[in-house]
Amino acid sequence: MDRLDGLPGSVKERFECRQWRNALAVLQGAFPAEWADLVEVLETFKLCKSAITSSGGNKSTIASAIDSHFAKLGWQETGFETRVTVRQMPAVGAYSEISYESPTHKVDCFKNGVGVEVEWNNKDTFFDRDLNNFRLLHDLRVLGVGVIITRGDGIRDLAMRLGREGSVYGATTTHWSALIPRMEGGGGGGCPILAVGITEACYDREC
Repeated sequence: MDRLDGLPGSVKERFECRQWRNALAVLQGAFPAEWADLVEVLETFKLCKSAITSSGGNKSTIASAIDSHFAKLGWQETGFETRVTVRQMPAVGAYSEISYESPTHKVDCFKNGVGVEVEWNNKDTFFDRDLNNFRLLHDLRVLGVGVIITRGDGIRDLAMRLGREGSVYGATTTHWSALIPRMEGGGGGGCPILAVGITEACYDREC
């Protein structure tokens, strides 16, 4: 059974949460300020009716709202330049060196070793990208914990009740049931990861 010790009741009531490699303990123990920021963002988040019914663009209104709140708390979209260098050092003679680019993707929100990706309605293969990115950055010791915030499974039914076509939130888009098997299958390697699913309990029909 997945223990969620230290997760506030106000978050448990509104979000699905699952952790990998004791992510909550690492966040609370090693990154208390970043943990406080995450709790603040989740506790104040509203899933507005207008955001669900609008068509959106490359970055949905919902993901942009979450990113903006993190930005106000000092988090930034961050990229990393990484490479692998192999140095051959013979017993006699000069050494030779070869470098290979090891590209990573930008992290939506990053602060002091904690990275947050927000995947509301992308292709579900973005989860593979995010998890692999977390794995690599953790191996390189620049990321201590990764967090992925995504759409809970029940949001599709809510959207359809509000008149959105079913294909908008289809089975091959980013949602809870597409993330968890990837995470628990080891997609993020040894990186501690906290998965957060937005549920209908966050819904606010007045905004």
